Amino acid sequence: MSALPYLRGYPPELLAQAQQLLAQGRLLTSVLRRYPKPHDVRSDRALFDYVDALKAEHLRTAEPLAKVAYDNKLHALRNALGTHTTVWRAQGTRLKAKREIRIASLFKQAPAEFLKMIVVHELAHLKVRAHDKAFYALCTRMEPAYHQLEFDLRLWLTAREAAPIAKT
Repeated sequence: MSALPYLRGYPPELLAQAQQLLAQGRLLTSVLRRYPKPHDVRSDRALFDYVDALKAEHLRTAEPLAKVAYDNKLHALRNALGTHTTVWRAQGTRLKAKREIRIASLFKQAPAEFLKMIVVHELAHLKVRAHDKAFYALCTRMEPAYHQLEFDLRLWLTAREAAPIAKT
Protein backbone atom coordinates (compact mmCIF):
# COMPACT_ATOMS: atom_id res chain seq x y z
CA MET A 1 0.00 0.00 0.00
CA SER A 2 2.98 2.33 -0.52
CA ALA A 3 0.99 4.08 -3.27
CA LEU A 4 -1.25 5.57 -0.56
CA PRO A 5 1.05 7.78 1.55
CA TYR A 6 -1.76 10.18 2.52
CA LEU A 7 -3.88 7.35 3.88
CA ARG A 8 -1.53 5.79 6.41
CA GLY A 9 -3.30 4.82 9.60
CA TYR A 10 -6.70 4.14 8.05
CA PRO A 11 -8.30 0.66 8.30
CA PRO A 12 -7.17 -1.96 5.74
CA GLU A 13 -10.70 -2.21 4.28
CA LEU A 14 -10.69 1.49 3.34
CA LEU A 15 -7.17 1.24 1.97
CA ALA A 16 -8.17 -1.72 -0.20
CA GLN A 17 -11.16 0.19 -1.61
CA ALA A 18 -9.01 3.26 -2.32
CA GLN A 19 -6.31 1.09 -3.91
CA GLN A 20 -8.89 -0.60 -6.14
CA LEU A 21 -10.38 2.73 -7.30
CA LEU A 22 -6.87 4.06 -7.89
CA ALA A 23 -5.88 1.00 -9.93
CA GLN A 24 -9.04 1.40 -12.04
CA GLY A 25 -8.30 5.10 -12.55
CA ARG A 26 -11.60 6.06 -10.90
CA LEU A 27 -10.45 7.55 -7.60
CA LEU A 28 -10.32 11.19 -8.71
CA THR A 29 -13.68 11.07 -10.50
CA SER A 30 -15.20 9.34 -7.48
CA VAL A 31 -14.03 12.12 -5.16
CA LEU A 32 -14.98 14.92 -7.56
CA ARG A 33 -18.44 13.43 -7.99
CA ARG A 34 -18.98 13.96 -4.26
CA TYR A 35 -17.44 17.46 -4.31
CA PRO A 36 -18.14 19.01 -7.71
CA LYS A 37 -18.39 22.62 -6.54
CA PRO A 38 -15.23 24.70 -6.99
CA HIS A 39 -14.63 27.85 -4.98
CA ASP A 40 -13.73 31.30 -6.20
CA VAL A 41 -11.21 32.16 -3.49
CA ARG A 42 -8.26 32.63 -5.85
CA SER A 43 -6.31 35.63 -4.53
CA ASP A 44 -4.58 36.17 -1.22
CA ARG A 45 -7.00 39.02 -0.45
CA ALA A 46 -10.01 36.81 -1.10
CA LEU A 47 -8.43 34.08 1.05
CA PHE A 48 -7.87 36.55 3.89
CA ASP A 49 -11.52 37.65 3.72
CA TYR A 50 -12.69 34.01 3.61
CA VAL A 51 -10.57 33.00 6.62
CA ASP A 52 -11.48 36.14 8.54
CA ALA A 53 -15.20 35.49 8.02
CA LEU A 54 -14.86 31.92 9.35
CA LYS A 55 -12.79 33.20 12.28
CA ALA A 56 -15.40 35.86 13.09
CA GLU A 57 -18.14 33.23 12.99
CA HIS A 58 -16.44 30.60 15.14
CA LEU A 59 -13.49 32.14 17.02
CA ARG A 60 -14.49 35.67 17.95
CA THR A 61 -12.08 35.89 20.88
CA ALA A 62 -9.00 34.60 19.03
CA GLU A 63 -6.22 37.04 18.28
CA PRO A 64 -6.52 38.85 14.94
CA LEU A 65 -4.70 37.54 11.90
CA ALA A 66 -2.03 39.73 10.35
CA LYS A 67 -1.64 37.74 7.16
CA VAL A 68 -3.36 34.94 5.27
CA ALA A 69 -1.90 33.81 1.96
CA TYR A 70 -1.55 31.00 -0.51
CA ASP A 71 1.98 29.61 -0.44
CA ASN A 72 3.61 27.98 -3.48
CA LYS A 73 6.38 26.54 -1.30
CA LEU A 74 4.15 24.35 0.83
CA HIS A 75 4.14 20.79 -0.39
CA ALA A 76 1.50 18.38 0.77
CA LEU A 77 3.77 15.51 1.73
CA ARG A 78 7.13 17.09 2.59
CA ASN A 79 5.78 19.97 4.68
CA ALA A 80 2.11 20.63 5.20
CA LEU A 81 -1.11 21.64 3.50
CA GLY A 82 -1.27 24.76 5.64
CA THR A 83 0.70 26.42 8.38
CA HIS A 84 -0.02 28.73 11.24
CA THR A 85 2.77 30.83 12.68
CA THR A 86 3.25 33.50 15.25
CA VAL A 87 5.81 36.11 14.31
CA TRP A 88 7.24 38.00 17.27
CA ARG A 89 8.53 41.52 16.76
CA ALA A 90 10.10 43.89 19.25
CA GLN A 91 8.55 47.36 19.23
CA GLY A 92 10.50 49.41 21.70
CA THR A 93 10.30 47.63 25.03
CA ARG A 94 7.22 45.64 24.03
CA LEU A 95 7.03 42.31 22.25
CA LYS A 96 4.25 42.10 19.65
CA ALA A 97 2.88 38.91 18.14
CA LYS A 98 1.42 38.65 14.66
CA ARG A 99 -0.50 35.56 13.60
CA GLU A 100 -0.16 34.25 10.05
CA ILE A 101 -1.85 31.43 8.16
CA ARG A 102 -0.49 30.04 4.91
CA ILE A 103 -2.42 27.61 2.72
CA ALA A 104 -0.80 25.45 0.04
CA SER A 105 -1.46 26.87 -3.43
CA LEU A 106 -2.89 23.57 -4.64
CA PHE A 107 -6.06 24.54 -2.76
CA LYS A 108 -6.75 27.20 -5.39
CA GLN A 109 -8.02 24.30 -7.54
CA ALA A 110 -9.51 22.22 -4.73
CA PRO A 111 -13.23 21.74 -4.18
CA ALA A 112 -14.76 24.35 -1.86
CA GLU A 113 -15.25 21.86 0.98
CA PHE A 114 -11.54 20.97 1.05
CA LEU A 115 -10.50 24.61 1.27
CA LYS A 116 -12.90 25.07 4.17
CA MET A 117 -11.55 21.96 5.90
CA ILE A 118 -7.92 23.12 5.73
CA VAL A 119 -8.85 26.64 6.84
CA VAL A 120 -10.82 25.23 9.79
CA HIS A 121 -7.79 23.11 10.68
CA GLU A 122 -5.45 26.10 10.70
CA LEU A 123 -7.93 28.30 12.56
CA ALA A 124 -8.28 25.65 15.25
CA HIS A 125 -4.54 26.00 15.86
CA LEU A 126 -5.15 29.57 17.01
CA LYS A 127 -6.81 28.10 20.11
CA VAL A 128 -5.25 24.63 20.43
CA ARG A 129 -1.68 23.97 19.32
CA ALA A 130 -1.50 20.17 19.50
CA HIS A 131 -3.47 17.67 17.45
CA ASP A 132 -5.32 16.29 20.45
CA LYS A 133 -8.91 15.59 21.43
CA ALA A 134 -9.68 19.26 22.15
CA PHE A 135 -8.25 20.28 18.78
CA TYR A 136 -10.42 17.87 16.81
CA ALA A 137 -13.47 18.76 18.92
CA LEU A 138 -12.95 22.40 17.92
CA CYS A 139 -12.53 21.41 14.26
CA THR A 140 -15.79 19.45 14.29
CA ARG A 141 -17.57 22.31 16.04
CA MET A 142 -16.55 24.64 13.20
CA GLU A 143 -17.16 22.01 10.47
CA PRO A 144 -19.33 19.05 11.56
CA ALA A 145 -18.16 16.92 8.58
CA TYR A 146 -14.49 17.63 9.36
CA HIS A 147 -13.33 14.00 9.65
CA GLN A 148 -15.07 12.88 6.46
CA LEU A 149 -13.69 15.90 4.60
CA GLU A 150 -10.19 15.13 5.87
CA PHE A 151 -10.43 11.56 4.60
CA ASP A 152 -11.84 12.65 1.24
CA LEU A 153 -9.13 15.30 0.94
CA ARG A 154 -6.55 12.57 1.46
CA LEU A 155 -8.20 10.55 -1.32
CA TRP A 156 -8.15 13.62 -3.59
CA LEU A 157 -4.45 14.19 -2.88
CA THR A 158 -3.68 10.52 -3.56
CA ALA A 159 -5.56 10.63 -6.87
CA ARG A 160 -3.90 13.89 -7.94
CA GLU A 161 -0.45 12.54 -7.21
CA ALA A 162 -1.18 9.33 -9.10
CA ALA A 163 -2.61 11.18 -12.12
CA PRO A 164 -0.43 14.25 -12.87
CA ILE A 165 -2.52 15.08 -15.95
CA ALA A 166 -5.56 15.71 -13.74
CA LYS A 167 -3.77 18.44 -11.75
CA THR A 168 -5.08 21.31 -13.88
